Amino acid sequence: MKALTNTDFQFEGQKKVYHGKVRDVYTVKNNLLVMIATDRISAFDVVLPKGIPYKGQMLNQIAAKFLDATSDIVPNWKLATPDPMVTVGLRCEGFPVEMIVRGYLCGSAWRAYKSGVREICGVKIPDGMRENQRFETPIITPTTKAEYGLHDEDISKEEILKQGLVTPKDYALLEKYTMELFLRGSEIAAKRGLILVDTKYEFGKRDGKIYLIDEIHTPDSSRYFYADGYQERFEKGEAQKQLSKEFVREWLMANNFQGKSGQTVPEMTDEIVTGISERYIELYENITGETFDRADISNIPERIKRNVVEYLKTVN
Repeated sequence: MKALTNTDFQFEGQKKVYHGKVRDVYTVKNNLLVMIATDRISAFDVVLPKGIPYKGQMLNQIAAKFLDATSDIVPNWKLATPDPMVTVGLRCEGFPVEMIVRGYLCGSAWRAYKSGVREICGVKIPDGMRENQRFETPIITPTTKAEYGLHDEDISKEEILKQGLVTPKDYALLEKYTMELFLRGSEIAAKRGLILVDTKYEFGKRDGKIYLIDEIHTPDSSRYFYADGYQERFEKGEAQKQLSKEFVREWLMANNFQGKSGQTVPEMTDEIVTGISERYIELYENITGETFDRADISNIPERIKRNVVEYLKTVN
């Protein structure tokens, strides 16, 4: 199967292009972004050597659905999805922080807690909690928005305001939007028999107004548990059944790779690649409740170029 791992388009009015770990973002006419969700896959801050067929389509379409389902809470950057792997939207000036919201104690927060930490990003966490335990109220643990190739760093609300990264007025809105988006995402997940465990949101500003930007509630940016059996597993101290790309990290760790110096990515056979693609399709169908409709991948670059060019003709 074919996968799109790199792009090199020249759209009319194109000003610049940014190649991220999995997305390529083209700035057109200074006010539009053409964001292409490629089939690249990353883990441990490393882009793996082979792409995953249909991954970009799945992430793009999940994000589009959730952007549409939350636009009454906060305006977002999306204008259209002219291609299964492409979203075109408004260019916003991004805030230099990401809003991480956690409903449960797990992942890096649990690892810190287990080592004795009782305050994360300025948020105090009570003694006596266990892995995967639900917080009484979801907590916001922001990070800095690092440049490509660098790690995001935990930061407190107080430090964000002290450094002037965000104004007090804007930060109050970011917190409000973050909590409301997480509540909406949790409600949608519950209807699918899922628990939205944690996720991240990115915001930007345009003409003095705050917009939600980038992706939202995808398995690359969020962690889901299956609701069925959650309580039983929690009480027994067993691992939760997850819906995220954690399975990719587990495969890499089982083959002695965690992105550390000197380590080599294990061979990605056709069988491995197909297996990861199928798991992503499972994620898509569980999160959206819809059957995944595979796009034509006979010539992905040509398809994308044709669809984007046609759409750009319709906008000023």
